[in-house]
Amino acid sequence: MSPAKKKTTKPKKAAAKTSTSKKQKTDRKKVSLPPFDPEAPALPGSGLFGLRTTAKAARVHILPVPWEATVSSGKGTAKAPKEVLEASKQLDLFDADTGRPYEAGIQLLPQSSAMRRLSEETSLLVNRARRAASPKLLERIDKAGARLNAFVHRTASKSLADDKLVGVLGGDHSVSFGLIEALAARHDAFGILHLDAHHDLRPAFEGFRWSHASIMYNVAESIPQVERIVQVGVRDFCETEQRYVKDSDRRIIAHYDQEMRRAVFEGVSFRNVVHAIVQQLPDKVYVSLDVDGLDPKLCPHTGTPVPGGLDFPEFVHLLAEVVHSGRTLIGFDVVEVGASRDRWDANVAARLLYKLIGFALASQ
Repeated sequence: MSPAKKKTTKPKKAAAKTSTSKKQKTDRKKVSLPPFDPEAPALPGSGLFGLRTTAKAARVHILPVPWEATVSSGKGTAKAPKEVLEASKQLDLFDADTGRPYEAGIQLLPQSSAMRRLSEETSLLVNRARRAASPKLLERIDKAGARLNAFVHRTASKSLADDKLVGVLGGDHSVSFGLIEALAARHDAFGILHLDAHHDLRPAFEGFRWSHASIMYNVAESIPQVERIVQVGVRDFCETEQRYVKDSDRRIIAHYDQEMRRAVFEGVSFRNVVHAIVQQLPDKVYVSLDVDGLDPKLCPHTGTPVPGGLDFPEFVHLLAEVVHSGRTLIGFDVVEVGASRDRWDANVAARLLYKLIGFALASQ
């Protein structure tokens, strides 16, 4: 009979050593990221403005929407969310107007690849419809726009339910509808401060109900909680749109760029021009910023640039006066940002976005 085998056990010291080794590895993982330094360069893989946060911890949610299905001139705004993300990492995070907006936490939500694909597919349908429109084609295009609206509405509503401040980063101007609609479900009444070179009041422009050139018409017709739309910088429009404004019984007020400039040229201070604009806004305000409302030197690659418009400091002063008046910014969008090799448009848009976030937080 062979002798019984002895049971072997690992020495206790070896076990203790293994346990310590695992703990050391865990500790190293915990301390691998240095404390956040707002004055240091953005780390690789960091988020919007170089921040490191989570959707749960962040007070501000930015929803990127890579959509440009119905753009009627230059393309590229579907690439803007990605370009603005990269450009934003070059900003200094201390803001002279609002202090430290980054401390609230700012999270760029994941970009929807499904919406990007739908935008590309719908763009092809739009091109076909422009050559030979048919009821079936227009119906498919309108259904795609409705899917976009539902996606933005659903995503924004989740963030709003968690008490987040929500902004949309487009994409063309049609992407704003879903967020405005989601805010209407939570606020009985609010106004829109709309900076744009265009009225965007064309009913179903080119036959497309959810056209980027129809956003404010769709809002005015479909969202009664929007009690007033105050438009600033408008300088390229058709007579039908102007008539719609006049027939709105001051629900829509347009401050045409030519009239604003004429007043300043004749001695009215820009401060007084802005004061008149702000006084027409309700207590709660949504800011819709189409970058073509600015001087084209700030957005040369936007789809439909128009000479004239506000300069960067003028827009910032307008925002500041809205907040200093005691009004609350409940949401915002930055749309129609063009893509370019030097990312100049994205650089400007990132700074506009940060200003909007800072002023919105200050107003609340």
